[in-house]
Amino acid sequence: MNENFNGFRMPAEWEPQNSVWIAWPYNKNDWPGLYQFIPEVILKIIKKISKNQKINLIVSKNIKNIKKLIKLNKIKNINFHYIKTDRIWLRDSGPIFITNKVEKKKVILNFGFNGWSKYKNYKNDNKINNSISKIANFKKIDPIIKKKGRIRKIIMEGGAFDVNGSGTILLTEECLLSKIQERNKNFKKKDYEKMFNKYLNIKNFIWLKKGIAGDDTHGHVDDISRFVSRNTIMTAVENNKKDINYKNLNKNLNILKESKCEKGKKFKIIKVPMPSPIYIENTRVPASYMNFYICNKKIILPIFRVKEDNIAIKIFNPSNSMGKVRIITPVEIASKRFLNLISPLFIMPYILVREREIVVTDQITSTHESAIPMEKIEEASYLTSTPSGLPDASDNSNRIGRP
Repeated sequence: MNENFNGFRMPAEWEPQNSVWIAWPYNKNDWPGLYQFIPEVILKIIKKISKNQKINLIVSKNIKNIKKLIKLNKIKNINFHYIKTDRIWLRDSGPIFITNKVEKKKVILNFGFNGWSKYKNYKNDNKINNSISKIANFKKIDPIIKKKGRIRKIIMEGGAFDVNGSGTILLTEECLLSKIQERNKNFKKKDYEKMFNKYLNIKNFIWLKKGIAGDDTHGHVDDISRFVSRNTIMTAVENNKKDINYKNLNKNLNILKESKCEKGKKFKIIKVPMPSPIYIENTRVPASYMNFYICNKKIILPIFRVKEDNIAIKIFNPSNSMGKVRIITPVEIASKRFLNLISPLFIMPYILVREREIVVTDQITSTHESAIPMEKIEEASYLTSTPSGLPDASDNSNRIGRP
């Protein structure tokens, strides 16, 4: 295939998916003192999602034991793939799927991954796309740019941008333009815009300022603002003027209010409050309700057992009806208030079912379900998706990974 990407696009996260890519957790450093609880959490996520779409599970070791565990939990609709990983955050390290409906072509964009320009153990994760492209039978393309006479492969994480599937993209200056954790040395806005225009067919760019405190990715947009339809953006706001996030999130809100979609119309902006500050071992974690993921008929949404949880639930549940409540209690951590999903570095979201009901999984101890009209939340997704309508199930994939 030549380098002409006319007609290609990255589908929005809410579009139908044939499968989701999930990596089994091994790196204990991502959950200091909490790792023992994580496999059970991943198992629950897999079980929920597998009811509506195929799971492509990446396993680095002990594959026989994991297969037994999956079978014991009566989980079907799953494929196992042996691929070495450093971490499980496939949203960032995994491929970006793009599609061309007219030509029915399927392509993986193989951005470089360097551990968020922070961690040294990333080389296995940087090779994941090679394996996935072979398994899914996708053409693999390395996004490059010519700068000062040099051809450079572009470093990029999926959590650093969010698209509406129609030509508009959300980004932050802090993540992509800062000298701190600099992904692409000396890149300017024009360089990123040229690249996204070429490979994702993006024509409309919305540059927000900064992300939230405690985010070790240094400003990923998927912590603060997300498309939930082509013309609707959910964005995090901080109501406490003394909080460190207040000014930055307010600046972002004002930018969004003045922004327009690719057709020239202003967006509908849905404000979602930040949860009360959460600290683990005196370190503030980047807790945010924007860390949701919508797969087929399900949403993964974090809540934190704080007063703002109920507000967030009502925003995601426009009917404001809790309906029947089913409590799922994962392992409680006796010495901590938080569920096994939280670590000083990462917050892994839980399950929120979007099938005329909403399942909100507590980052502390419990999960609630309630009725929700599916049409109220039109569209959204969290990992990386390829759209439905392509030849085989692996063609429409989403990647569960780093929030």
